[in-house]
Amino acid sequence: MISIIAAIGKNNELGKDNQLIFHIKEDMKFFREKTNGHKIIMGHKTWDSLPGKLKNRENIVISRHDFEGPDAIVHDINQFIDKYKDSDEEVFVIGGGTVYHQFLPYAKTLYLTEVDKADPKATTFFPEFNKSNYEKAIIKKGSEDDLVYSIIKYIKN
Repeated sequence: MISIIAAIGKNNELGKDNQLIFHIKEDMKFFREKTNGHKIIMGHKTWDSLPGKLKNRENIVISRHDFEGPDAIVHDINQFIDKYKDSDEEVFVIGGGTVYHQFLPYAKTLYLTEVDKADPKATTFFPEFNKSNYEKAIIKKGSEDDLVYSIIKYIKN
């Protein structure tokens, strides 16, 4: 099963200059707990933005080239999707924008931290999706510093 996890702003902002826009401790804690012990897949730019390999997860990077660091490199995204879209094993897509766009049609669950703030300087965005095609469950609401957020689970109908 393919799941997506992300924090997005009012206009689906994800990041700018290859960094996250929103830094919410509760969102980071949710991310760690939700992805712990699972495979996570990301694009090469997301991998480069990390401080290192994320512990207790199988770090998989989509890239045309082989390089050192991740647990695995995927050269054929369609083959990966075919292997996991109907699997009982939950695999988390963690970014970036292009990778979310590629996986969105196959993801059964979206875990989105929706932040009630916009960033006009954002350079990376989460893809638009039709929320009426999903059941919505609010996991948690909160605020931190000047950011009001909701952690929401969307399950495809």
